[in-house]
Amino acid sequence: MRRLALSALLVLSLVAPASAGDYSGDTLVRVQGTYVAPDSSAKVYSGGTLVPSYNSEVSDAWIPTLTLTHFFTKNIAAELFCCFAHLNAQGTSGAINGADLGGFWAFPPILTLQYHFDPISGLKPYVGAGVQYIHYFGGGHSDLGGAKIKLDDSWGFALQGGVDVEIGRGWYLNADIKKVWEDTDASWSGTPVTAKVTVDPLIVSVGLGYRFNLADLLGGRSEPAPLK
Repeated sequence: MRRLALSALLVLSLVAPASAGDYSGDTLVRVQGTYVAPDSSAKVYSGGTLVPSYNSEVSDAWIPTLTLTHFFTKNIAAELFCCFAHLNAQGTSGAINGADLGGFWAFPPILTLQYHFDPISGLKPYVGAGVQYIHYFGGGHSDLGGAKIKLDDSWGFALQGGVDVEIGRGWYLNADIKKVWEDTDASWSGTPVTAKVTVDPLIVSVGLGYRFNLADLLGGRSEPAPLK
């Protein structure tokens, strides 16, 4: 996560000196601090048989994130949200109540198509909808006899709302909220235990953004920005 944060800051440090900030530019980069709060639950099975007294949840996490937005018109854009997160699963009822079910890493990019409203006194709200893909890896040992947790990659539907606040020279302050509906399957190596997990994270971000024309950065454009 620290590498992602440093990479994001490096992106902004390279972009800002190389191109003039432009609130009508076609490219927007943001560095954010993000709180991920899964609204999680699980149906746990042993040998294929549902164990109704068992449940579990996935931990919350603070992570650094990076977004890249491309504007097709002054109002229509696509955004790619990227990060890495380390999360933990924990039993919450029955014989597994309080048990550590294993930690794991997630790579959960989100791609949304957005509508950006015209700015009002420097405030530029937007809404979006899209998909999230989560790749899970690095499953750790659990209290289930030391068995390692494994989660299947999954897809989900995402809704988004946010606002950019102009602070001058192409820079923005940003606040953003996303809700994702997503399920996955979990298993523990060497055991008959499996689970169908509802993840459904709420993702809240605040950060700093910089908008510019990509052609300016590449040195290939001399005409005024077309999206104003």
